[in-house]
Amino acid sequence: MRIAVTGAAGRVGQAVVELALDLGHDVVPLDRTVAPDSATQPVDTTDYAAVEAAVAGCDALVHLAAIAGPGLLPDHVVHANNVVSSYNVLHAAASVGITRVCQASSVNAIGGRFSRWPRYDYFPLDESHPTYAEDPYSLSKWICEQQADAIVRRHEDMQIASLRLHGVVADRADTAGWPAIPGKIVERHLWGYVRRDATARAVFAALTVPFAGHEVFYIVAPDTMVAAPSLELAAEHFPDVPIRGDLDGNRGFFDCGKAETILGWHHDSD
Repeated sequence: MRIAVTGAAGRVGQAVVELALDLGHDVVPLDRTVAPDSATQPVDTTDYAAVEAAVAGCDALVHLAAIAGPGLLPDHVVHANNVVSSYNVLHAAASVGITRVCQASSVNAIGGRFSRWPRYDYFPLDESHPTYAEDPYSLSKWICEQQADAIVRRHEDMQIASLRLHGVVADRADTAGWPAIPGKIVERHLWGYVRRDATARAVFAALTVPFAGHEVFYIVAPDTMVAAPSLELAAEHFPDVPIRGDLDGNRGFFDCGKAETILGWHHDSD
């Protein structure tokens, strides 16, 4: 396949490009900021015409470009950049005939880390959980999923996966110091993480496994980043949230069963 990748210079983008090349695919790497000696093409995803021109002739598209959280820029800039970018990429894919698209959403699409205090209706979380997003970043990720729903209603031959990623790291050990970082408040986002290699594999599963329309998938490690038992963490920090599934040991608070069933994805697969 010839695969366009927005945000190709980012930590997930680099892993996706590397895996694509390893698998023998042709890659069109795109990013707003490009080093002078890079093969990545400079493209601002808020510029629709530039996006459409850049992805023309591709068979699949991976959209990873975004402002990665609130507070990095003014709220209206974060929201506008992410919402316009995701719409442009999805619409451009449809316009040039790309039928396989994977976009990075976030576990924060339902609210979480950036909320004043997150609202969770049950644990572990699955894709049926409602959204209570408050901040501009989380809202933009919820909207990108709604945009995908709209695109596949109009373009019934398209297949779009929105991957709800979480704290992407090279290895679980990289999360060791997170709970001690002032202001990070890891309980808000439920002590979760996902390895970068597992994320790249999820992207390619989303591009190659057939399913109909638009689907949202949690892509999170099956364990937490901490040694404390998950049931104890839930009881201490979220005592009123019902437990509907298995939180034994340090099992994670995110149910990735849908990704396992539909995509055949497992975090710890070779």
